[in-house]
Amino acid sequence: MNKQEEPQRENVQANEARKAVCLEDISATSPDGRQLLDGVTFNVDEGQLVYVIGKVGAGKSSLLKVLYGELLPDGGEAQVLDFNLRTLRRKSLPLLRRRLGIVFQDFRLLRDRTVGANLDFLLRATRWKKKKERSERIDEVLGLVGLPEGRDKYPHQLSGGEQQRVAIARALLNSPSLILADEPTGNLDRETGNRIVGILNERCQHGTAVVIVTHNLDMLQNYPGKVYRMDEGHLVEVTAEYTAAVELGGDEE
Repeated sequence: MNKQEEPQRENVQANEARKAVCLEDISATSPDGRQLLDGVTFNVDEGQLVYVIGKVGAGKSSLLKVLYGELLPDGGEAQVLDFNLRTLRRKSLPLLRRRLGIVFQDFRLLRDRTVGANLDFLLRATRWKKKKERSERIDEVLGLVGLPEGRDKYPHQLSGGEQQRVAIARALLNSPSLILADEPTGNLDRETGNRIVGILNERCQHGTAVVIVTHNLDMLQNYPGKVYRMDEGHLVEVTAEYTAAVELGGDEE
């Protein structure tokens, strides 16, 4: 990598906890000037499971877009995996995204390609050059999510749960340091959803940070983690409050 392509990074003191995400008082606006995020502070440690909850349109998706470099933050400090998002050049985005795994709610699988071809497409896009290495990695991640036989199937031949497992396999391809999951159980039944979150939670045990946008109370109960609530572009940590609400059988707004 040329020096000109290197994103600016901040030194991390040896005695500090390693952070996968460090956003301090950042804001973000849409191209038409709408305020999407306002004064957001958001921290995620390596190996930590973090949930972001809130109503539709509250700003959760905008937060994820900031984290994977799709939306540029205004003001404050914004660092993801030691990449400074405020100074990161667009040509260096692949360097960041190779260290990210992104799970979309609607799967975003290419319908005219097999599962293997879908996964290979991402590997080639993130600069895996050798076909044999790509093939071996595809087999490995499909095994991790329990779909070793799914490589030659097309998305329409899979159930919703199986498609979501393919989406998670895709997110795992580059052994990410950070996984961003947008409503990963939104289209799934409870049992399948719990299995999906179990896979994500297991990655935390290997040091991967996981951020999940969700409305699923079962998820918080079965796999406890740090909880933030987003409301009209403002973000507040509500871990204790939300844990108590789950224990009392309460519902989210």
